Amino acid sequence: MDFEFNDDQAALREAVSRWVEKGYDFERRRAITKAGGFSREAWGELAELGLLGLALPEASGGMGFGAVEAMVVMEELGRGMVLEPYAAVALVAAPLLAASTAPEAAKLAQGVADGSAIVVLAHQERGARYDLAKVETRAERDPSGAWRISGAKSIVPAGEHADAFIVPARVSGSKDDPQGIALFLVERGASVTLRGYPTQDGACAAELTLAQSPAIELIAAGQGFDALEAAIDRGIAAVAAEAVGVMDKFVALTVEYMNTRKQFGVAIGTFQALRHRIADVKIQLELARSMSYFASLKLGEPPAARRRALSQAKVQLGHSMRFVGQQCIQLHGGIGMTDEYVGSHCFKRLTMIELAYGDTLHHLGEVSARLQDTAGVFA
Repeated sequence: MDFEFNDDQAALREAVSRWVEKGYDFERRRAITKAGGFSREAWGELAELGLLGLALPEASGGMGFGAVEAMVVMEELGRGMVLEPYAAVALVAAPLLAASTAPEAAKLAQGVADGSAIVVLAHQERGARYDLAKVETRAERDPSGAWRISGAKSIVPAGEHADAFIVPARVSGSKDDPQGIALFLVERGASVTLRGYPTQDGACAAELTLAQSPAIELIAAGQGFDALEAAIDRGIAAVAAEAVGVMDKFVALTVEYMNTRKQFGVAIGTFQALRHRIADVKIQLELARSMSYFASLKLGEPPAARRRALSQAKVQLGHSMRFVGQQCIQLHGGIGMTDEYVGSHCFKRLTMIELAYGDTLHHLGEVSARLQDTAGVFA
């Protein structure tokens, strides 16, 4: 199998890498964190690069690129630990808009592509524990036939800055019946309450409360849950690639530190015990990279195979992120824990990625449930 990137993908990587290096350095990131974890200016720069329309078809103003291009972009954004919710908007929400036949969805998709609109998926609910089918938010028709939604969603990426939300809501069935879930578009308005807060990695999120909020049906029940699962899988592949970029950066910082920090008159990178530890770190990094590739390449598979593959990738990424993060902090010593040093922010971002779209234990359970007769050995 050929894992070489083609010329277009290499050029895309170079363009994003150049922006991260010159336009999104650590000092700018710290300033954005202090300002609330989101920068409209940086968001506009991503739009100018054409990245916000990466996964949208050309008819919607996008570039029509696929999973591998998305992976390339996310690795480079991971190296810069970009705070803005690129994956949540461009790779998760935007394709859902493109999949809908609602006129409002097409208009918003074009707004996402040119940077004038921010739309995010608001799917997490308290008590669901990452189970996508456990949806208590309800959608009902009012006397005029229009949809109204009531419920609450948690940890909505950059919720206070979003113009609209894609909300899974129940139209029928019990609270864990996947066939009763439809996807709705809810625009920001008087009946939408947002409570924003900073996240551990310096970004921002919000709690979203809906009280008979007007909504537009994007994808009807029956197809809604399948579309939601596919969107979450795109999110998993995106954060897996981002994690590889963050770990790449953290490992490079650690190697540089080991080659400059001296003890007993020599660089600590010459100590055999520490060289063995950094070798183990690099092994875990390459395991994570291979599973990130695996995740992206499996996005086009049938749902059952795709879901299992993405959970397998998330489990390996969870183990690798924890190992790489802890070892690199240990190899730095005290400086690795300070807020002024970029390494501590790498560790925080890896911690947040581990929790995104289901933590390691959740996906370990998903893998176990899908192994069936083969125990994963021959399938």
